[in-house]
Amino acid sequence: MKINTRDVPPRAVWALEQAGVHPLLARLYASRGVSAKDELDDGLNRLLPPSGMKGTQEAAVLLADAIAAGKKLCIVADYDCDGATACAVGMRGLRLLGGSHVSYIVPDRVVDGYGLTAPIAQRVKDSGADVLITVDNGIASVEGVAMANALGLQVLVTDHHLPGSELPAAEVIVNPNQPGCTFASKSMAGVGVMFYVLLAVRAEMRARGVFTPDNQPKLDALLPLVALGTVADVVKLDANNRRLVAQGLRRIRAGTLPAGLAALFTAAGRESRVATTFDFGFALGPRINAAGRLSDMTLGIECLLTDDRARGDELARTLDGINRERREIEGDMREQAMLIAESLFDEGADGEFGAPAAICVFDPDFHEGVVGIVASRIKDKLHRPTFVFAASQAPGKEHELKGSGRSIPGFHLRDALDLVAKRHPGVLLRFGGHAMAAGCTIDADQLDVFEEALGLVAQEWLDAATLTRRLDTDGPLALEYRRIDLVDTLHREVWGQGFAAPVFSEEVEVVSQRLVGEKHLALKLKHQGEPVDGIWFGRTEPLPKRVVLAFRLDADEWQGVRRVRFLVEGAEV
Repeated sequence: MKINTRDVPPRAVWALEQAGVHPLLARLYASRGVSAKDELDDGLNRLLPPSGMKGTQEAAVLLADAIAAGKKLCIVADYDCDGATACAVGMRGLRLLGGSHVSYIVPDRVVDGYGLTAPIAQRVKDSGADVLITVDNGIASVEGVAMANALGLQVLVTDHHLPGSELPAAEVIVNPNQPGCTFASKSMAGVGVMFYVLLAVRAEMRARGVFTPDNQPKLDALLPLVALGTVADVVKLDANNRRLVAQGLRRIRAGTLPAGLAALFTAAGRESRVATTFDFGFALGPRINAAGRLSDMTLGIECLLTDDRARGDELARTLDGINRERREIEGDMREQAMLIAESLFDEGADGEFGAPAAICVFDPDFHEGVVGIVASRIKDKLHRPTFVFAASQAPGKEHELKGSGRSIPGFHLRDALDLVAKRHPGVLLRFGGHAMAAGCTIDADQLDVFEEALGLVAQEWLDAATLTRRLDTDGPLALEYRRIDLVDTLHREVWGQGFAAPVFSEEVEVVSQRLVGEKHLALKLKHQGEPVDGIWFGRTEPLPKRVVLAFRLDADEWQGVRRVRFLVEGAEV
């Protein structure tokens, strides 16, 4: 691993400090591209206006007309946390705006597959709906939208995924990544797109005299769900997304959050009054996602929809149980998948791993609901674009393999799949996704072709520098900042994809080290001559006496006393 220190523009640091920003935060913000204090203003009035997103005005008219006419609206969701929160935001928001007939359908990962398919369109029609609204999907659903149109449904697609070569023939499409959309935040999650549509609908209804600024519904109550979905989907936290997340966190910490969301915090052993983005990404998000992976995402959506505390507690405990099962399945799969992946590498005399440039792993016993997590674990350890495949469990599709991929910086996974599809027509039955995460379906007998084709693209696009794991850090931590109050200050800030949480790095002395729980390394360190505890989760190999560590600041509590400790992220040895 190569540990790097981020560049810190001195002018930006000076400007931020002069504006009253804490010196440590000024340094961290400046190295992440912030040059002035007003960029840190997370007020709602600083959000990009909905009118700037292509399709929002047409969507507002469509939905305002439908609500006025008493039409039945049906949301087609996705089975991950972004899709679940987008669905809950859509359901709650449309009801607040006067929708009297609002329902939802969430596809089953195994039976239905991803997105709006023709059979899902038929189910929406059979439910009695007049208007079909997709959230976090739909931009690639050409056939599904065609079927919905043929059935006489009005179709509104809200999505954030990259479009393919052909757009669906929906009445309206709202997607910041669609051709011709000049909206500045291309990184908005599906839940953010749906929230923006609701803001546009409310503005349209104000213009029609349905609401006034004084009696209009307070859509900001939806921001805790928007924040959760945005962080859990690992989209880039650009300035607009950071404002959405900050606003959501502010309400959660103040106790203004749905009962089911509050219950999820309790089930995860977290405190909502000190909620952080880490809670979203590592505690709440996985519990919602577990429902879509192993069971039925309806459980997750219902938990986010309920305002009944007892019902919320029941659903949150159920989700927690499913997540425990997911962890067990993932642990077994990860061990087997890692063995397969590592066997693909030839270790040279210098101890460095060589080829392959990309990894494909399949085992008949793998569970398709967990392939994405396992791919992420392999990618993190071996630093290669990785696909993990499982046999489809859908009736009549046993010959298909469903794959989930995770990538490394410098390798756009969806573009790579697109190139594989062009070079080998028919190999990919379906595919889609983003730069860092994508999915695809192939015939079982095409796995070798896919593996070779993806490997060739990786060889063409990646070089030795890209294939070397790099960890960007914020350099040394001044001793004066190794304080509990600053740990809390850092935790309160909005960190995430594209706006990384602070990781410091410097040489330390390892005084002692021991294994805890058989798989974690507990450390006694000397940092700038002063003692401090450290923990490296998932590390079993011992460290040398002196070593350059990359670490996050954390607090450890023992017998009521909180102390600073280092959470180790990596080492340069």
